[in-house]
Amino acid sequence: MDACTPIRVGLAGFGMSGRLFHAPFLHADPRFSLRRVYERASELAKEEYPEAEVVHSFEALLTEDIDLVIITTPNALHVPMAEAALRAGKHVVVEKPIAASREEAEALCRLSREQGVILTVYQNRRLDGGFLTARRLIEEGRLGEVVDYECRFDRFVSGYRTKQWKREGGRGVDLLYDIGVHLIDQAVTLFGLPEAVCGDLRRQRPESPGVDRFTLTLYYPELRAVLSAGELSAIEGPHLTVHGRRGSYVKYGRDVQEARLVQGLRPAGDSRWGQEEPERHGTLRTLQEDGTFAETRVPTEIGNYGAFYDNLCQAIREDAPLLVRPEEAAAVLRILEAAQESSQERRQIPLTWPRA
Repeated sequence: MDACTPIRVGLAGFGMSGRLFHAPFLHADPRFSLRRVYERASELAKEEYPEAEVVHSFEALLTEDIDLVIITTPNALHVPMAEAALRAGKHVVVEKPIAASREEAEALCRLSREQGVILTVYQNRRLDGGFLTARRLIEEGRLGEVVDYECRFDRFVSGYRTKQWKREGGRGVDLLYDIGVHLIDQAVTLFGLPEAVCGDLRRQRPESPGVDRFTLTLYYPELRAVLSAGELSAIEGPHLTVHGRRGSYVKYGRDVQEARLVQGLRPAGDSRWGQEEPERHGTLRTLQEDGTFAETRVPTEIGNYGAFYDNLCQAIREDAPLLVRPEEAAAVLRILEAAQESSQERRQIPLTWPRA
């Protein structure tokens, strides 16, 4: 593709995901042109992006004047829409989860290879500031060999979901598919594929259609990664805790980007978009040569969900490696399915992986 020609985008869905997590970053990047938005009945996109055409048929995104289709519709539509877009020769971004099962995800991976087009998944939590900070500290060896990793996604939810499809639930629609896929993806990004998983999945709120509380333990030879989320946490614990043989890092509070998007702020032209306030910085405590500990506040890396689209542009134009390969999303679903099996059978489930 000509580097001077914007990548022509068709956006499927303009709910919270399309409106907050995709359209603003596409609009802020001149290498993309938001040409068309599919909405089932409304025309909300016109209010923020009057230059974009609003259509009421998904097929209208599959025409020759669209290069990239981004799917942010309810989960049940991810697979059929992604398949249709891939067969139409479009590059495709699918909001997580890519599918409700590993088998469906792997089928989409095969189809993208057969069609010779890009398929990727919007795992934006890899670009959270706290996660990027923990990753840097681990890679720099500041903590020594990591032995324990914990990520918590605590919040308090009362009443019913505002989105009807989330209220109704169904296959691939619960907290495990909403938040669990993010936390598993982060752990796998840091430590690779685990040897086994243990899951404790619960439904705590009577209004919930499915799992609304989970604790997952991923097993590695010298490491345990504990991932949890719930909707009845009126007092939040640490978001990230990493213990190593030479020190620990603890971070309270989640990434600031989502809250700013909800408030109506937009990333266009602001290099400090994902910068966190100093009082939210995490704490690093490390063992010194004399046996004492040194403690310091570590400035949080600047989060940047826009980096996802920066990478995607390079992948489309220059054949650069993808930030999120679809095979990685399929592996996340394999771990998720094993966690479901573990919770049902109340046992640890071993995992085997094909050799690279």
